[in-house]
Amino acid sequence: MRSTEKTAGFARPEILSPRTRRGGKMFDDEHLDILSHVLDDFIRIPGTSIRFGLDGIVGLIPGIGDALGGIASCVILVAAWVRGVPSPVLTRMVANVAIEVVVGTVPVLGDMFDIAWRANRRNYALLTGSVEQPRKVTRRSWWFLAGLCLFLMALVMVPTLLVAWLSVHVFAGLFQTK
Repeated sequence: MRSTEKTAGFARPEILSPRTRRGGKMFDDEHLDILSHVLDDFIRIPGTSIRFGLDGIVGLIPGIGDALGGIASCVILVAAWVRGVPSPVLTRMVANVAIEVVVGTVPVLGDMFDIAWRANRRNYALLTGSVEQPRKVTRRSWWFLAGLCLFLMALVMVPTLLVAWLSVHVFAGLFQTK
């Protein structure tokens, strides 16, 4: 029956296809694995175990390199959303890309971090893990996000407390009577 057909005086609701059927072959495991491999660890430096991909190379372009790498990383995020990955895992995946893009903007050190962090490989592992062991990956994602929140709070609080401590001591020194 179609959604416009009626059963016993009531219209039957239309059943929408799940998100997992959209995207077709573009978002299958093989294509996403290849994409994450090309972006993060496609090239190996001879004589070392250091690997990097196009994301690390493009990240060397000042100004736009990390933004382009972040946009390329969004393909895996969209695939995760299409497959119905739980929200905490999807949020962790977005955080992985955001960390890579933000830290990657720091010249040289950011590029080295970008090569080591491998957000796309991490996100692909989260995507496949959320299909195989959804509870475990979701629980670990909650812990990761809690740790990230604590780190960000410390990142704000430490300079704030340092400025407060300095201002108390500077003003105390200014108003001391000798």
